[in-house]
Amino acid sequence: MAKKYLIINADDCGLCHSANAAVFDLFESGCIKSSTIMAPAPGADEAIEFAKDHPQYAFGVHLTHTNEWKEHWPWGSLTGGKSLENEQGRMWPESDDFEAHCDYDEAIAEARAQIEYCEKKGMHPSHVDSHMGAMYGLNGKLKLLPKTLKLCGEKGYPFRMFSKPLVSQCPEEASVALFKAATYFANFYAKKNNVPMPDYLLFPEKIEKGESYEEFKNNFIEYLIDIPEGISETYIHPAFATDEMKSIAGSWERRYWEYLVMKDPETHAAFKANGVHLISYRNLAAMRLNK
Repeated sequence: MAKKYLIINADDCGLCHSANAAVFDLFESGCIKSSTIMAPAPGADEAIEFAKDHPQYAFGVHLTHTNEWKEHWPWGSLTGGKSLENEQGRMWPESDDFEAHCDYDEAIAEARAQIEYCEKKGMHPSHVDSHMGAMYGLNGKLKLLPKTLKLCGEKGYPFRMFSKPLVSQCPEEASVALFKAATYFANFYAKKNNVPMPDYLLFPEKIEKGESYEEFKNNFIEYLIDIPEGISETYIHPAFATDEMKSIAGSWERRYWEYLVMKDPETHAAFKANGVHLISYRNLAAMRLNK
């Protein structure tokens, strides 16, 4: 594989109407090829209906085991698992909170329920990923990732994790040795369960927002044209800058800029000029399974 392929996944579809509308527009204008839906969130049914009515678009399931917005935009689990919710009936706000409390069986039952909620409504998911990386088990629950990959293998869906260590993406707080070991661990269980994954995962948190949209766009483009050969993925959280979005997330401006940067012709021209081919998770599955 001598080409540079890039999946830009629009996370958090289903969060609210403002996020949904931005994602729908990006798909219909041909500016993105991949997104994932948060089944427990308030806007999920609207997103699932759109995905069902547009099977040509690659919509997957954004496994959601946390709710960082707490009382500002609350939701609980689909299964009512006692270990998955706090005393107010909301999902835990952070991944480490979730891992500290969750029962393995209840966590996987919730993941299955979210996938099947989308399936039963007529959606055909293209892939699965994990909101806030909660199902990676990075805070001590080491069996979460193997169990999640087993579920994905059973369902026949690709999963967002990376199969090759890209040292430049190693988190600052982690050692390179641990980063490489985690990659090997994920790759082993993905192969065991026949789950396609990208080669590399590019963390967009490394993209500096800057003082203006133009500065952010330049940073975004520079970051994503310098990728290795193979299949890489990054993720965005596009949304319109509505009163609704502003009331939910303090990051609303960056989310709006992420919508704008994917609508911007200069972004796509830069990808083309630098040999970066945008693909979807359906493309990834076909490429991996046809090897």
